[in-house]
Amino acid sequence: MSPIAIAGIVCALILASTAAGIFLRSKLPEHHLSGDSKDVIKLSVALIATMSALVLALLFASTRTYFDHTSSSVSRMTADVAELDQLLSEYGPEATPLRLALRQEMGTLIDSIWREDAAARPNGGRAQRHEESVLYMLRELTPSNKVQSSIQARALQVSTDLAQTQLSLSSQPADSISNTFLIVLVIWLMFIFGVFSMSSPPNATLLTVLCLCILSASVAIYLILELGLPFGGLMQVSNETLRSTLTPISAAK
Repeated sequence: MSPIAIAGIVCALILASTAAGIFLRSKLPEHHLSGDSKDVIKLSVALIATMSALVLALLFASTRTYFDHTSSSVSRMTADVAELDQLLSEYGPEATPLRLALRQEMGTLIDSIWREDAAARPNGGRAQRHEESVLYMLRELTPSNKVQSSIQARALQVSTDLAQTQLSLSSQPADSISNTFLIVLVIWLMFIFGVFSMSSPPNATLLTVLCLCILSASVAIYLILELGLPFGGLMQVSNETLRSTLTPISAAK
C-alpha cells in the first residue's frame, strides 16, 4: 500500500475517533467531564501525547538516517562507476570491450535497485551471461606492463566494491517502517483526538482546529513513510546521476 493511501486511512481513523468523541460528549453526564475527572483526563492525554511525540521523533530520525545512508551509498556507487570507467580508459584500447560492457550493465544495475521503476516499463533486455560481466572480463585481462597491472588491480577493487554496494542496496527491504510502531502510534493519536473532541462543546472553531491538527499528523506520518521508501514513491533517491555518469564511448574519447 502506498504511503499516501496509508496516510489517508490514518486521517480517516482519527477523524472517526474525533466524531466518536463528539458523540460520547453528548451522552456522558456532565460531572464525568468536569472537576477532578477533567484534571485526570488532561494528565492522561498529556502522557499519551508525550509518548506519541517521542515515537514520531524516533520514527522520523530512523527513516531520515536510513534515507541519508541510502543516498550516500548511491553517491558512492556513482563515484565508483565513474572511477572504474576512467581506469579502463587509462588501461588502453584493450579495455574498450569492458567499457562497453560497463555501459550495458548500468541498466541492469539500476533496475536491480529501483525495482518499482523497472516494473513500470516492459523489460526488453536479455539476461547477461556471467562471462559478459565486467568483473569477469577484468579478471581475464592480461597486463603487458606494470602500469596496466596496477590499473587492473585498482579496477578489480573498485568493481568489487561496486558489486558489494549494489547487493547491499538491492537487498534492502521494500519498507523500513515497523508496522507495530505505526499501529500503536495511530491508536494513540485516535485516543488523543477523541478526548480532545470530548473536552469542549463542538463549534466551528474547535472543529476547524482539530481538522487542521489531524491533517498535520497524517502528513507527518506520510512523510515518515515516504522517507522509508528511498527507491519508490515521490521522495525517492534519484538515479539520474547514476544513469548519466557514463557518456558514450565515442563522446568520451
